[in-house]
Amino acid sequence: MIGVFDSGFGGLVVLREFLQVLPQYDYLYLGDNARIPYGTRSDRVVLRFTEQAVDYLFRQGCQLIILACHTASAKALRTIQQVYLPVHYPDLRVLGVVIPTVEEALARSRRGSIGVIATEGTVASRSFELELHKLDPGVEVVQQACPLLVPLIESGEQDWEGTDMILRRYLAPLKAAQVDTLILGCTHYSILKDKVAAIMGDGITLVCSGQVAAAKLVDYLKRHPEIESRLSRGGTRRFLTTDLTPRFQMLASLFMGNAVDSEVVEL
Repeated sequence: MIGVFDSGFGGLVVLREFLQVLPQYDYLYLGDNARIPYGTRSDRVVLRFTEQAVDYLFRQGCQLIILACHTASAKALRTIQQVYLPVHYPDLRVLGVVIPTVEEALARSRRGSIGVIATEGTVASRSFELELHKLDPGVEVVQQACPLLVPLIESGEQDWEGTDMILRRYLAPLKAAQVDTLILGCTHYSILKDKVAAIMGDGITLVCSGQVAAAKLVDYLKRHPEIESRLSRGGTRRFLTTDLTPRFQMLASLFMGNAVDSEVVEL
């Protein structure tokens, strides 16, 4: 199977994009909803939680795992790829969403002025900024932490008028900086994509990790037939969560676009 991991619900947006372009494969989604949010936790804790999730998904038969969580990608992916996998799972692979999103943002930017909105943890890690400057040292990067957006979305308040007011406040520095491209650096934010576009105005290019990750996964599997050949093709989808509540079922359906039947697991 292809495993998709997120700290909560947002990764379902990424999975939905995968299903649009690669529906033939079997997918196993895991959301660590019992310990959400990851965005305010330390690097050490995020790494430990992510390693536990990766280990669980590999033990369930996944051959390839996508860290759909930006915080996990920013704070844990490099260590997992360079330290954890060589020792525990040398033949398996874990990919993230930060670098593909950065590559896409640079390709789309017209003036080399890129904004990033993300959780506090992702902004503090400077992961987007560092990766952007690795590929283009001259690019201008403006980051904005948006700590209230995930709680608002997970409370079902994305259409509340107060959400628009909060968005305007967060986006004001990015508008003032006249960025031409804006990275939505948290999977949750795709729910607010239309609102963000309306506030930022004409001429802004929004980059969402779900669509980018799907295109990159297609390319990755073409370039790595040794991985692709091990993937099962039954078209099945399983949804796992570390905490199952009516709220989870409601939000999972919101992010996937249809009803989701989930199972509770312990990591």
